[in-house]
Amino acid sequence: MDGRMITRRYGMFERMHPWPSDRTPSSRAVVILPTPSRGKGEERRPAAAAYSSGDPIPLIRSLPPPPPPQAPIHSAPRALPPMGVTTRLPAPPGGGLQRRAPRGILPASLPVERPARRRLAPGVRAASGIPGPGGSPVPRRTTPAPADAAAAAPPSAAASSASSAIDFLTLCHRLKTTKRKGWINHSIKGPESIADHMYRMALMALIAGDLPAVDRERCIKIAIVHDIAEAIVGDITPSDGIPKAEKSRREQKALNEMCEVLGGGPIADEIKELWEEYENNSSIEANLVKDFDKVEMILQALEYEKEHGKVLDEFFLSTAGKFQTEIGKSWAAEVNARREQRCGKQK
Repeated sequence: MDGRMITRRYGMFERMHPWPSDRTPSSRAVVILPTPSRGKGEERRPAAAAYSSGDPIPLIRSLPPPPPPQAPIHSAPRALPPMGVTTRLPAPPGGGLQRRAPRGILPASLPVERPARRRLAPGVRAASGIPGPGGSPVPRRTTPAPADAAAAAPPSAAASSASSAIDFLTLCHRLKTTKRKGWINHSIKGPESIADHMYRMALMALIAGDLPAVDRERCIKIAIVHDIAEAIVGDITPSDGIPKAEKSRREQKALNEMCEVLGGGPIADEIKELWEEYENNSSIEANLVKDFDKVEMILQALEYEKEHGKVLDEFFLSTAGKFQTEIGKSWAAEVNARREQRCGKQK
């Protein structure tokens, strides 16, 4: 024997036995032997005795290299990747919500109380998507929108509001077609209308720039409405011989009628307030618009002098020294300077 071993297989077990000396395989081999049948009490004979040097070996095959060592059977199980699991269980009696378990943690079904629905006060609306400390939307205070009859009122009231607005605008159409009487008296062909005069006054208020303590937007509004009553009474001039108080009374009555056509309300009240402010010359804005009224008139007179070859001294003389504001005085001085320059060239 050279120290090599053979393996004899007995059913489920294997035993190693010395290898015969006359068998010198090139590598370790396994001899697969059938399990010998033996009677009761018969001893198991060794493999060396069963197969002598002259007996053929039933089957010999080479073994592959031994496999790498395996992990112990009782090693720790491999950790599974974290995953989010949602357990769907029947809703608890209280009607709570199911929470989704965080990743890597077994889910827990916990009842969540629904926050009471808060009723917001008028003028307050919830900010969409911005949760507050308690999970409820954060209220955002907003300025209540002005009453819009067309949007908030029932259909019948909305139709009535639209009808009143169109009636009012149709009445104001007369401002576009009524010519200024002062130019008619001087035989100006195609003279400006009342609306033309008010429009350029509104432009003056717009381009006047920022003035200390002057509300420019209010000046624009006053310019738009200061002659609005003339849609009914017409353009009353000093040449008509009507006293100033009577002229004011007629215009006040006409203004009230127009506001009734409009349907009353806050807009109609604002128009009355603006007109009375101009009529009474009771604010710095009214003072400025009064100056614009005179500047626009002398500027138009200068333009008609150029177009028609007329001399309209009456308009320049009636306004001289009556300007109340610095911007009114400076603009009037510019108009007069251009007129004098033009007259000097003609001479």
